[in-house]
Amino acid sequence: MTAQGNVTVVGGGIAGLAAAITAAEAGARVELYEAHATLGGRGRATAGPYRAHEGPHVFYADLAHWKWLTDRGLVGGLGRPSLRDLRFGFVRDGRLRAAPPAALVRMMLPGRPRTAPVDVSFHAWASARYGEEAARAAARAIGVVTYDADTGRLSAAFVWGLWCRVFAPTVPTVRWVVGGWQAVLDRMAERARELGVRVRPGERVSELPEDRPVVVATELSSARRLLGDESLRWESGHVVLLDVAVRGGREGRRDRFIAFDLDHGGFHESYSMQDRSVAPGGESLFQLDMPVRADEGPAEARERLEALADLTVPGRHDRLTWSRTATAKGRTGALDLPGSTWRDRPAIARGDGVFLAGDMVAAPGMRGEISLFSGVRAGELAAAEAGRPASVTSGGTWRAATA
Repeated sequence: MTAQGNVTVVGGGIAGLAAAITAAEAGARVELYEAHATLGGRGRATAGPYRAHEGPHVFYADLAHWKWLTDRGLVGGLGRPSLRDLRFGFVRDGRLRAAPPAALVRMMLPGRPRTAPVDVSFHAWASARYGEEAARAAARAIGVVTYDADTGRLSAAFVWGLWCRVFAPTVPTVRWVVGGWQAVLDRMAERARELGVRVRPGERVSELPEDRPVVVATELSSARRLLGDESLRWESGHVVLLDVAVRGGREGRRDRFIAFDLDHGGFHESYSMQDRSVAPGGESLFQLDMPVRADEGPAEARERLEALADLTVPGRHDRLTWSRTATAKGRTGALDLPGSTWRDRPAIARGDGVFLAGDMVAAPGMRGEISLFSGVRAGELAAAEAGRPASVTSGGTWRAATA
């Protein structure tokens, strides 16, 4: 039996680091295992000179996770694009346009409803309220945070909550941290070590540790195998990704900062217009994604992705300096179907001193936010189980997030 005050964390990504920091701040002695040689999980970025993330790298400052990060000095500097770089685009009927359709604008205006019903699909609810055209366009526009080719099938409450955050009409809450999630994760790892967390990279845990309490902060599929619990499943997305770097200069004046594909649900965003440190001087770095439909494979989705890139980065083949592609299935965060909310996902407390954290468990937010919130909560519970009551500060973060 573990001595009182010890906590084991399996997984060194966002959730695992948040759990380790929280438990260590509460006074527990923490040991963190990570199968890879480096920490970070899906928040890792490629090594320089091109610093591309596996998924979107922006932060939103409207939930308590942002305060948790800023209170600990984990954010660092913020970047922002220049006014001349703020070129937005909306793909409709195969053409790139500067403005969204009027039907979509109506959904962005102040006075829109604050909530939507849980038990009906977003498509059904939005169609009844705004019309079919707007419902389809909105579902595809918000695909950037669902990575799903049929976002309209998801719970109206879930999708509308994302929509109202991403398309905030009055006070934009998006933040671009210099270095993205990788920079934040590096600071989290440093903070964990300062607190005395014993970090053990390159050590894969293949059996659930007997020492308890233990926080399992891995992908849900890995947690399912580790815990031998087939119930650990949830809906997630399927997407193909393209990172591309090109020479800038005069040729780059038509490159888009952000573009929404209202035909197919794809998305384009610059990494470098708001953070010049992620690419060599004189070059621009972009990430694009395209969801994979249920009746097709990644190859078909990649064809649509290439077509989107041709629109948003004109002449890219002649300017190309670096690129990479990837596919993510079941690794893109939790999606809630009609009749379910985040509270219905796999519970954090599993019993017998075992706690679960990650981006598809019972915590609010989206993707990395779910990981951070669940990691904080798992760390609190594990510290309490170890005989060290969690701090008021971190408990307040969880209460504020779930109120």
